[in-house]
Amino acid sequence: MPTNNGKSFTDLALVQLIPNMLTITAICAGLSAIRFGVQGNYELAVLLIVAACILDGLDGKIARLVGGDSKMGAELDSLADFVNFGVAPPLVIYLWALQDMRSAAWLCVLVFAICCVLRLARFNVSNKAYGVDQPDDFFVGVPAPAGAILVLLPLTASFAFSNQPLLPDALICLHMVLVGIAMISRIPTWSPKRVRISHGNIKYFLLGFALIGATLLTYAWITLVIVSIGYVGLVVWSYFAARSDTSKKDN
Repeated sequence: MPTNNGKSFTDLALVQLIPNMLTITAICAGLSAIRFGVQGNYELAVLLIVAACILDGLDGKIARLVGGDSKMGAELDSLADFVNFGVAPPLVIYLWALQDMRSAAWLCVLVFAICCVLRLARFNVSNKAYGVDQPDDFFVGVPAPAGAILVLLPLTASFAFSNQPLLPDALICLHMVLVGIAMISRIPTWSPKRVRISHGNIKYFLLGFALIGATLLTYAWITLVIVSIGYVGLVVWSYFAARSDTSKKDN
């Protein structure tokens, strides 16, 4: 009988299916975001994409904790990432502000979606080559969930400061393409996988996490704008930090 990590497929405990259940819930959130975007409820659409990002960050970690990681779960997660981060965000932006540009804007949507799927394919190949833990302290290129949040920046900024687009349609399209290129680039970006928190600082970390969660729930749009801009700064820092590490190794 086929096995998974030495266990029969029929012997999975219910708790081991929780990661796949979270992934499917994330897919439902991404598809629902498209639905509400079509209906013109863009705020709810963005919140559903953010919820999909949170679920994406949880499912893999929970899978390793409960011993529920599997090849099927990995493939399901990758497909969910494409729907939630490669399809839903650019479609919502297109429906929100870019329909007047028609073909030109749709081309940008396609570019972003293709960049996302290429990013995910490269990540999957890298995982199969190196295992779960990547050999470097940095991701290569902007991860798909971060790309989804970044590409929504024109939309979240408009919610934070105005009900109208703050940028011309052409600049929104350019922003979408640039974020897509950043995902498939070789730019080193910060990875939280190897971050360690000392016992003395755990309480401060948890307090900061609670504050971010509270501000996201209370001031969602301005918080997303700040997080997006902060992440861009983190990418710049990662680039120079990776170059510095490379120079030290060469010497």
